[in-house]
Amino acid sequence: MSDRQAVAEQAAAAMWSRDGASQSLGMTLVSVGPGRAVLSMAVRPDMVNGHDIGHGGLTFALADSAFAFACNSYDRVTVAAKCEITFRAPTRLGDELIATAVERERGERRGTYDVTIARASDEQVVATF
Repeated sequence: MSDRQAVAEQAAAAMWSRDGASQSLGMTLVSVGPGRAVLSMAVRPDMVNGHDIGHGGLTFALADSAFAFACNSYDRVTVAAKCEITFRAPTRLGDELIATAVERERGERRGTYDVTIARASDEQVVATF
């Protein structure tokens, strides 16, 4: 294992131990590495809105958590300054969502990360962040 990978895993473990928000939403940290992270979350009954689709804010939360683990993988406290999401397909009760965050560029004080959220069953992209 590379030193960078070890740092990413240690930073993720420390962050996860204090991340009550992601844990309370049933998220799972699937993998982490330098500048990248994969998280999953199942759409539960309490996550479905009045249109019988997954609440967009919870899809956003999954993307934001994946971003957080990717950008903090260098063991430097990092938070978002700006982000946006595009919803491409609805989610449904029981869907397992996979958020994959990848670093596009990173400087001393700023970075750019792309997060793709897909449905695990058919790999359809449901949102980009």
